[in-house]
Amino acid sequence: MLSSVRGSSRLLRSCLTSLERAPSSFSPLPSTPRALLQVPHRNTYVTAIWKNTKNTEAEAAYSRTENIFKTYKPVTPGLRHLRRPLTPHLYEGRPVRLLTVAKRKKGGRNADGHITVRHRGGGHRQRIRTLDFKRMAPGVHDVVRIEYDPGRSAHIALLCNRDEKAEGLAKWSYIIATEGMRAGDQVQSFRQGIPEGFIPGFELPSEELEGEGKNGGEESSSSHSLALGILRSMTLKPGNVLPLKLIPPGTVINSVSLKPEGPALLVRSAGTFAQVVSHEEGGKYTHVRLQSGEVRKVLKECCATVGKVSNPLWKNRSLGKAGRRRWLGWRPAVRGVAMNACDHPHGGGRGKSKSNKHPVSIWGWGTKGTRTRKPGPKGPKNSNKMVVRERPRGKEKRS
Repeated sequence: MLSSVRGSSRLLRSCLTSLERAPSSFSPLPSTPRALLQVPHRNTYVTAIWKNTKNTEAEAAYSRTENIFKTYKPVTPGLRHLRRPLTPHLYEGRPVRLLTVAKRKKGGRNADGHITVRHRGGGHRQRIRTLDFKRMAPGVHDVVRIEYDPGRSAHIALLCNRDEKAEGLAKWSYIIATEGMRAGDQVQSFRQGIPEGFIPGFELPSEELEGEGKNGGEESSSSHSLALGILRSMTLKPGNVLPLKLIPPGTVINSVSLKPEGPALLVRSAGTFAQVVSHEEGGKYTHVRLQSGEVRKVLKECCATVGKVSNPLWKNRSLGKAGRRRWLGWRPAVRGVAMNACDHPHGGGRGKSKSNKHPVSIWGWGTKGTRTRKPGPKGPKNSNKMVVRERPRGKEKRS
């Protein structure tokens, strides 16, 4: 078989060489078969359409996921399901040493050596970043870079104070980065009030800016509304800190404080945000809708940061393997059904059964939907006067 194939190839080669040596008048076709090979292929209308058609929907979805997440070639089982948000804007170096503190781990144990917080222990060495949750320093601050913080899900931003007299901790500070914040941006804190001469051409006190401006007639109301519009356009920028009384309803905020001089306590996790619902007329509270859907009263003098918290894709990441979770300092969680009866209410028995018991925690209180606390208006008297509307649960949440 092989010899016949070789012979046929030799015969074809000899025919080609004889045709090349023959005169051009011998064949009515083009001069040589090589010329036939060099003739360009003529594209028909159908082939042109086929080449230009693309599955735009599939390509758009693929490019969208490619631009958002970073996946890896499954060289190892741990890389197969690993998925991380793309963060090319993060600084790859080390943090500012002055703004960090060594983290001493206790493995979830108290002074007596008893485990009070389960599933903690091990993990890589970390340093705690000290963040400025009060932002009392006025003036313009420049965003030097956006960094990763191992102690929280959101990203942090390194700020530099423009004040020439500021040194050390007064010059450098970390804050929670808002969505879209990048190196080179400028942020400002108005926690101590609007500085004099901030609005060019308007020398109105803060009380008049915050009021309705109806006492001085049409001229004063028009000047008040104009000054208020200019003030909002100059102050309502992502990353700026403002008292709630100067933030209009509907604005998205984060890092909300509960005391006029206290630090930011609410809405600090990655991708979270709150919204200003309304201001009480003649009252001292502002209604704020939190991330859970709860509407809560907060003092108007309390401050908040404009915008959403950064790193919203953090909840869609996939660690890929159990070891990566151990690196973060989390130990395994064992099911109660797999324990002995002395270790968990679901333990013991024969096989995978919790013996017709309602799902409870290791300490015995109900879990998976059982309400153990009634805060807000439906709860005990004076339990939480600040809650206007509780967060939605059950059918209300699903609808």
